[in-house]
Amino acid sequence: MKFLTWLVVFNLFVFAAFAQGKNYNIVSYGAKADGKTVDTKAIQKAIDDAAKKGGKVIIPAGKFVTGVIYLKSNVELHFEKNAFLLATTKRIDYGLGKASALIVANKANHISLTGYGTIDGQADLLLKDLYAVIKNGTIKDKEWQTYNDWHQMRPEEDNRPVLIHFTDCSDIAIKNITVTNGLDWIQNYTNCNRMVIDSIKVISNTFLNNDGIDLVDCKNVRLTNSFFNVADDGICLKSSDPKGACEKIFIANCKIRSSASAFKLGTASFGGFKDIKVRDIQVYDTYRSAIAIESVDGAVIENIDIRNVTAKNTGNALFIRLGKRQKNIPAGKLTGIYIANVNVQIPVTKPDAGYSMEGPPSLFAHNIFPASIAGIPGHPVQGVKLNNINITYGGGASKKVAYFPLDSLSAIPEKIADYPEFSMFGELPAWGFYVRHAGDISMQNIQIRYKAADFRSACVFDDVAGLQLNNFKVDKTETLPVMLFNKVTKRYLQKIQIPGKSEFAIKTQ
Repeated sequence: MKFLTWLVVFNLFVFAAFAQGKNYNIVSYGAKADGKTVDTKAIQKAIDDAAKKGGKVIIPAGKFVTGVIYLKSNVELHFEKNAFLLATTKRIDYGLGKASALIVANKANHISLTGYGTIDGQADLLLKDLYAVIKNGTIKDKEWQTYNDWHQMRPEEDNRPVLIHFTDCSDIAIKNITVTNGLDWIQNYTNCNRMVIDSIKVISNTFLNNDGIDLVDCKNVRLTNSFFNVADDGICLKSSDPKGACEKIFIANCKIRSSASAFKLGTASFGGFKDIKVRDIQVYDTYRSAIAIESVDGAVIENIDIRNVTAKNTGNALFIRLGKRQKNIPAGKLTGIYIANVNVQIPVTKPDAGYSMEGPPSLFAHNIFPASIAGIPGHPVQGVKLNNINITYGGGASKKVAYFPLDSLSAIPEKIADYPEFSMFGELPAWGFYVRHAGDISMQNIQIRYKAADFRSACVFDDVAGLQLNNFKVDKTETLPVMLFNKVTKRYLQKIQIPGKSEFAIKTQ
């Protein structure tokens, strides 16, 4: 069944099934809206009863505290206006071993989270309790004594609860709710099929790893009209199963603020990513990349179509990386990427400065990083088409801050097994685009500019087999060559608009 056809059928099913099902108000089961009483048993009993014949569990207006609850097939958990589901702040309530998520569903079908209420993880209070039970030995943690890049102690992820985790579920609707204040990934959907996520708000800047939403090896997903303001990646697709994949996913009309990357494929990338479409995304105050596409664990990434992205005050426009972190797994493939209609403004200052959990300070001095497309020797990024890309850099680069000479390209580290990030190669000799170990790259209708002088070349293309530049404009430059081509074959240039004397503006070596 085609995706849009399935979407219509599924929406009709949800309306019909839950409209006819019985309502189960948690207050009728003894839940108290006082913000103190732990209502886990009452809420779970309402869910269990609703699951018998299918129905809607009502969270009415008020503040209800809960521990771990399990959503079951044919149940809609519906939040009325001004309803708050508050997570317990006792770490022990999530289990002695790996922390359970707050709302769990396993192998459930036809499930929904709907309405206009809020799921609040109460992360500040939960973190205090987590530290206490680690110190007294109730909970074991192997990482919390280690300081991270944010210069604070970091309990391991397994000890920090996810707020929503659905595994092996199908026919899912998540609509209109607000989810906030988590200690880890906010939502984790693993190996789920046929999902509609619409008009949700996710706000969480309490702690590390606060991804707004993670779709892990999911298929047939539609995510639309949603807002994310989070301390880690905003919308993140992952593949943790070598036999799995994220496939047939449509994302549109979302607004993202992130202290990591706004939209990302990866970093976990064992299986694959296929048939992903992204439309009409707004990004602001984002520390890392507006768009990041990464295969570093053997994944095949193909048929990715991203259009209409506007990013203001964002650390990097575009980062496409094929790497190899796993010794015993062959490098993956990255091909068939189309990105169009992108407008990005990159500042000199830290884009997320002032947020409660902003990105870590840089570990080395550097100038502004360019957009990057980078494979590894013998495994190039293939088939990337960029069309109508407009990037404005803050500029202001200085050799006193950092300097990498153009005649030393081979000295730029490969970092084959490193965590993928646009800053991973250190200082680069280009301010606009850096492309290395790639093939069949097409860049049409591109304009790059800077506000303050930058002494570096605009673009460096290194080890590229097949490069097409058509209507490529560099607004101004301080140095020559404007473009450097090193080991570039099958090169096609048309309508290249670059300042400076034409015979010196482009250099081949």
